Amino acid sequence: MAISRRDFLKFSGGTAVAAGAASLGLTPEETAAKELELRTKGAKETKTICPYCSVGCGMVVHTKDGKVINTEGDVEHPISEGTLCSKGASLYQIINNPARLTKPRYRAAGASEWKEVEWDWTLDEIAKRIKATRDKTFNTTSKSKVKEKQADGTEKEVEKDFVVNRTDSIAHVGSANIDNEECYILQKLLRSWGLVYIEHQARI
Repeated sequence: MAISRRDFLKFSGGTAVAAGAASLGLTPEETAAKELELRTKGAKETKTICPYCSVGCGMVVHTKDGKVINTEGDVEHPISEGTLCSKGASLYQIINNPARLTKPRYRAAGASEWKEVEWDWTLDEIAKRIKATRDKTFNTTSKSKVKEKQADGTEKEVEKDFVVNRTDSIAHVGSANIDNEECYILQKLLRSWGLVYIEHQARI
């Protein structure tokens, strides 16, 4: 008879509980009466991938009545085999934590408190600051020393201007929450702004 890893673990756990109850002098009926019902009973299981990093650990999400009630590692996933790091294990908090931020917050220079602001204002403000920094720090050329061959066959070090079209004052760190195609488009956008400091979470 074929048995899955998950069923084996459930059976082993039940056997251990029964053996422990017997050692305490409890009958099977008394043990069953004390058994707690799992909160995932009757819930829908959906397999997904953890969004936090590039490893792509497998997860099982349990939903009931349209709400997430539990998340856990997928024991059948070939990469993580049911294990999760601290970030993946707390993924449940993304949906159900009452402290989760759903709108951007802004703290002005010199202010001590954060205030909730609208998305449109936030995106416009970010765009304005990026443009202002880029306009102020954009370099079209950069000086560099090179060796030039002279008429007499000798080499002489001279300083020349090279076209660079870049800004060294803006950096960007990519997100593991976006897919490969989105990363490609984003990288193209950043290059068009003249950014040279472009990194990604997968390398950190």
